[in-house]
Amino acid sequence: MNRIYMDNAATTAVSRQVLDKMLPYFTDVYGNASSIHGTGRDARKALEEARRQVASVLNCKPQEIYFTSGGSESDNWAIKGTAFANRRKGGHIITSAIEHHAVLHTCQWLEKQGFTVTYLPVDEYGQVDPRDVEAAITDKTILISVMAANNEIGTIQPIREIARIARAHQVYFHTDAVQAMGAIPMDVQEIGCDMLSLSAHKFHGPKGVGALYIRQGVRIDNFMHGGAQERGKRATTENIPGIVGLAEALKLATQDLEEKSARIAALRDQLIDGLTAIPYTRLNGHRTNRLPNNCNISIRFVEGEALLLRLDLAGIAASSGSACTSGSLDPSHVLLAIGLPHEIAHGSLRFSLSDATTQEEVDTVLRTLPGIVETLRSMSPLYADFMEAQK
Repeated sequence: MNRIYMDNAATTAVSRQVLDKMLPYFTDVYGNASSIHGTGRDARKALEEARRQVASVLNCKPQEIYFTSGGSESDNWAIKGTAFANRRKGGHIITSAIEHHAVLHTCQWLEKQGFTVTYLPVDEYGQVDPRDVEAAITDKTILISVMAANNEIGTIQPIREIARIARAHQVYFHTDAVQAMGAIPMDVQEIGCDMLSLSAHKFHGPKGVGALYIRQGVRIDNFMHGGAQERGKRATTENIPGIVGLAEALKLATQDLEEKSARIAALRDQLIDGLTAIPYTRLNGHRTNRLPNNCNISIRFVEGEALLLRLDLAGIAASSGSACTSGSLDPSHVLLAIGLPHEIAHGSLRFSLSDATTQEEVDTVLRTLPGIVETLRSMSPLYADFMEAQK
């Protein structure tokens, strides 16, 4: 069976070009970048070249890029590090109700440490209103953290406007760009953010490596203590193969980005149009202001987990929510935040495409899912009661 992979928001395949770029740093250039001998200097050269490459894509200085173990670490560092470094100014943080758990759980932990957090609501499409951001700012606010685009429903946030508001009030602004990076342009100067998180495995790089952009001058505590790596802010021997892979993947992902995004968005739109033609189905997130690779739908009268299992048996990989929470029986906090009742939120599916997704694969999904829905609804007493009531 030829499997169809449409769970790229969870993780992507490492591209062959990225893997080829990484391999020498496992076997030939294997030195510790902190060593002063030739083998170590070769590793250091690769590290700093990768830093320059990432900085070039983000349009910032190389010394403003810090390598991490991934998006969750970058989010934790940005939020905790800023909170504790600026506690004398105040202890108030603003975020949104639909952030990734790497942000939400970090903020909840900070509340236990005496900080206060405002969780902004979103509209029915999952968008934060910048006016709500400004209204929430007090003289104690030290940080605003709003994601660039939502990982579940794909809605793109007005981060440029939020960044302008934050700067006008002299409040730091962090954006989690883990889902957006490699899908839409991310220029930190044009955005105006103070910090930005990204993760390599979302754009065909390796797992376990990410980066945090920290604008020069931002007051932030060190994330890890020990050695002098990452200019003394994150101690631990650098993952040179992973960092090289991240830089190469980011370079490739952002080449011809407009053209690639347009092609993927066209396939996404076909998927949305075809799947929402199934009766009693709705699109989650904004129809147009969404990531080019994201299609999230709710199908009434069936469970998302049952849909996933049937799709998997048919050779199609999708998701019922974010990969980090898909094992939970609770409905998605994102879908609840946009106003869906529990029973509809439970019937959600996320299809996330990549530049490797083909027209044939989209056509196969559109042929396969309606039959699965019909079969599952035929076993649903809720659907039977609903149809009886319609008579």
